[in-house]
Amino acid sequence: MLVERIWTGNAYRNFNYLIACPETGEALAIDPVDHEKCLSRAKVRGWQITQLLNTHEHRDHTGGNDAIVAATGAKVIAHHKAGGKIAGMDRGVKAGDLIRVGKTVELECLDTPGHTMCHICLLSHTDQPALFSGDTLFNAGAGNCHNGGSIESLYQTFADQLAKLPENTKIYPGHDYIENNLKFTLSRESDNDAAKALLATVTGHDPANSTVTTLSDELRINTFFRLKSASVIAGLRERFADLPAKPDAKTVFAKLRELRNTW
Repeated sequence: MLVERIWTGNAYRNFNYLIACPETGEALAIDPVDHEKCLSRAKVRGWQITQLLNTHEHRDHTGGNDAIVAATGAKVIAHHKAGGKIAGMDRGVKAGDLIRVGKTVELECLDTPGHTMCHICLLSHTDQPALFSGDTLFNAGAGNCHNGGSIESLYQTFADQLAKLPENTKIYPGHDYIENNLKFTLSRESDNDAAKALLATVTGHDPANSTVTTLSDELRINTFFRLKSASVIAGLRERFADLPAKPDAKTVFAKLRELRNTW
C-alpha cells in the first residue's frame, strides 16, 4: 500500500490522502477537497484515481468531489446513511465492509459516529495498520460535535473501537491540529512529559512534513485517551466543582471536550 498525505495549506488545515496499489497504480482519494493538488500528485506518481471516499459529509471534506469525478470518473463512497447529504454517492458502506484498491490494497470500514453520525474511518489490512480517521481522531486530539454530532457517540467510538486498535497503528487524520492539541493536553495534564517532548518537535512545524503518530503515541499524549489520569481529573475538578470524587470515563471525556470547545 502506498500512501500520499497531501497538505492543502487551506484555512481549515486539511490533509487529503491518496492510497494506491503498487502493482496497478489504481488509487483511492480520501476527502480530496483540494482536487487540484490531488489530481496533480496522482499524475506525478502515475496513478489513476478510481475511487473517492468521504469520511463524512462536511463541505471541507466533500468540496472536491465533483472535480475529481469529472476528471477521473471515480466512484464516490461514503457512509450508507449519508446518501441525502453527499451528492452523487455510488456506494454506501457499513462497519466491516471492505474497500479494495487495485490488486493489493484492502481497507476496512469502521462506523465511527460522534463528529457526525455518518462518519467512516478506514483501517488498512497491512502488516502495520494505518487508520484514516477523518475528523474523529486527530493527532493528540478528538473531533468536535458541533454540526450534527454526539458527545456520547464520540466517547463510545473512542472507548469501544479506537482504543482497542493495535498500538502500532499509524494515525492519519483529516486536519493538522497537532501543535494546538498538544498545548491543550498540557493545559489539562502539565506533567505529561511525552506531550512536552513532542510539542518541542512540532512547534512552528511544516505540516507537509509533520509527525505521523501511532496509537501508542496517542495513548501517551492525547488527553482524550487519558481519562484515568489523576492530573486530568484533578484539573477538571478545579473547573467543575460538581465532578464526582471518582468520575466515570465518559464524564471525563465529555468535560474535556466541553473545555476544548472554548479553549
